[in-house]
Amino acid sequence: MHPFASYVLRSYYKSTGWNEDNLYSNFTRSSSSILDFTVPRGLHFSISKSPNALFKTTYSMNALPSLNGSIGYIFTSCDLNVKGSGDVKFKDIVDRFKIYDQPQRPEGKEEAWQAGERVDTRDYLLYGRFYIPTGRLDALYSTRLSATLQGMVAAISDPRAPPVAASNLMLSLQHDTGRTCTEYTWSADDSMWGIRFLYNFGKLVLPPDHSTEVYPTEVELSSAVPQASQSEVKRVDEEEAMEGGLKGRISAGAEVYFSAREKSAGVSTGIRFTTLPDATAPSFQLPGPSSSPLALSSSRTPPQPPTTITALFNPIIGHISGAYAAKVSHDLSVCSRFDFNVYSYESEWTMGAEWWLRRKPQPQNGDDTKTESDSIQADESPSVPLETWTEDVQGVVKARASTTTDISLMWEGRLRNMLVSLGIVSNLSSRSKPIKAVGLELAYFSSG
Repeated sequence: MHPFASYVLRSYYKSTGWNEDNLYSNFTRSSSSILDFTVPRGLHFSISKSPNALFKTTYSMNALPSLNGSIGYIFTSCDLNVKGSGDVKFKDIVDRFKIYDQPQRPEGKEEAWQAGERVDTRDYLLYGRFYIPTGRLDALYSTRLSATLQGMVAAISDPRAPPVAASNLMLSLQHDTGRTCTEYTWSADDSMWGIRFLYNFGKLVLPPDHSTEVYPTEVELSSAVPQASQSEVKRVDEEEAMEGGLKGRISAGAEVYFSAREKSAGVSTGIRFTTLPDATAPSFQLPGPSSSPLALSSSRTPPQPPTTITALFNPIIGHISGAYAAKVSHDLSVCSRFDFNVYSYESEWTMGAEWWLRRKPQPQNGDDTKTESDSIQADESPSVPLETWTEDVQGVVKARASTTTDISLMWEGRLRNMLVSLGIVSNLSSRSKPIKAVGLELAYFSSG
């Protein structure tokens, strides 16, 4: 699950309207959430507190295999609606597969004027963490320079003697226009300069106050169709022939970096295909009678499975990676990834899945109130109408296996007001030590 600091950072991005999913560094987030989950090692505790909407504190301790801990503080310029561990949406604190919304141009902060002078300030986040007993200090400062620019400064200070020391300073500038997103980075440790670029093909989502919507809503569709035609909606087998295959959008990106100290450079490029949640058949777009099979089908079955396909290539080291991730059912998502090196002919095939655990659905007669446990959330399938069924999310089970004979299994859930992660990593080819690691993580945080 996300550490409390990461959860606050994501809440800060959401509150300020910054789209972190439109970065090339997060190019493979959909597949990585299934295949690259982190299994806790040993016994880990964390307690966090939000005294007010601007200031947060977090404390953590590792009891096994060694005893150590850390203290962290977070301050933001804007109010964040950070909930407690017993009330927070479970899907907001775990890495999971989902289809991200279409990119759009970020909107800046509204101007504030007083006595003819502009008095509004830039949003920012300050984060610091001190580790005990090593004395290491981590710091992060993030601020919005303009509507499309965001700057970040990250620092690590380790007082231990070299070569253990890992002190470093990194500067980052992100420019997001919706259509394109560019990242400029500089690292003081090895004097490394880097640039990442991402381009999105197809249409973009227009601002909410724009007069024209790129994709009309169901209400607009129903009002645009004559009443007579609404009552004579074609059956699925009577619809016009549609082109086969998945419908979606394509994004392409690349990165280039150069280290002045090491006299080395690197480059990589990638392409990604993501299904469009808006690409629905006519019978799915038009709302039918509530008692008709058409209405039940349109509310329960998406027209195409949410799918993400990515391919990455690094020509210098000869590494090729391709991943396919899809949500095959309401609660099951699967992913497969193949890595190959053209120089050494080494390869690895990794498979993974995530299964969501829910309570028995309970009908909500005429209640449109959305809760954390809505069976189909808007961020998963925005084209699917709101349902009248609710299911409480109890947890998620993740599994990963690869040709390296490592098998990982992890369960994440909630026990009363505490978040729990339990995982195991095994190597079935080793008879002397088939279990490589076992871990348990307990997290509790409160607000107010």
